[in-house]
Amino acid sequence: MKFKNFLIGVLIAGMFILGFSFYGCSKSSKETNTLLVYSGAGLRKPMDEIGKTFEKQYGIQIQYNYEGSAQNLSQIELSQEGDVYIPGAKHYIKSCLDKGYVKYTKDVVLHIPVIAVPKGNPANIKSLEDLTNKNVEVILGDERAAAIGRVAQKMLKKNNIRDRVEKNVVTKDATVNEVVVHITMAQGDAAIVWEDNVAGNDEVDIVRIDPEKNLIKTIPIGALTFSEKNEMAKKFVNFVASEKGKEIFEKHGFKRIGKK
Repeated sequence: MKFKNFLIGVLIAGMFILGFSFYGCSKSSKETNTLLVYSGAGLRKPMDEIGKTFEKQYGIQIQYNYEGSAQNLSQIELSQEGDVYIPGAKHYIKSCLDKGYVKYTKDVVLHIPVIAVPKGNPANIKSLEDLTNKNVEVILGDERAAAIGRVAQKMLKKNNIRDRVEKNVVTKDATVNEVVVHITMAQGDAAIVWEDNVAGNDEVDIVRIDPEKNLIKTIPIGALTFSEKNEMAKKFVNFVASEKGKEIFEKHGFKRIGKK
């Protein structure tokens, strides 16, 4: 009987220690200095650099989820997890504000649509209207997934050419990065992308869109309300929208708000 009681005591003690260990691991995981940031795929280059700079300065690691802005929004709605959201246009942050997913937001830099064409511009594209020309193959972002896709649709509608351009569309991609890859490989004659996505790309030429016909957007960033690391999340939002953050964006082809 004594031996039996001893075994029971050992088992109970073992379970207590094991449970305490799991509690400790769980607590440690929640307190880890890592932020989950949902970022538009087209912002990858500056955001990667910003993440490294931020970690070096504050010791806080950044884990990115790069997808189309709408895809990221869907993940945020479904999971109710994460710390920061930076999409390619303010429409998505407005949606988050309306639904109570964010309260603390900042504007960062401009997102300027342009027409990208393969090197040499073989289809002789000179304006937005040329996307309606016969035999011109157009590549667009998917308006259900990517900010550039949604903006392109609104721009084409604004200029009364959406239906005619749609007849020339050969593919729609989930992210602007995929659109750039296709146009770089000359798998189409023209694509609507963000200017910063093709800055420095030697395989692509840029055709600028008349400002009166264009839809220039602002890139916003917001701290998610269900973050368990509110202060850390706000610190990252402030860093991205700071002078240093904007300098990094400019280095990668973005333009500041109010700067021509």
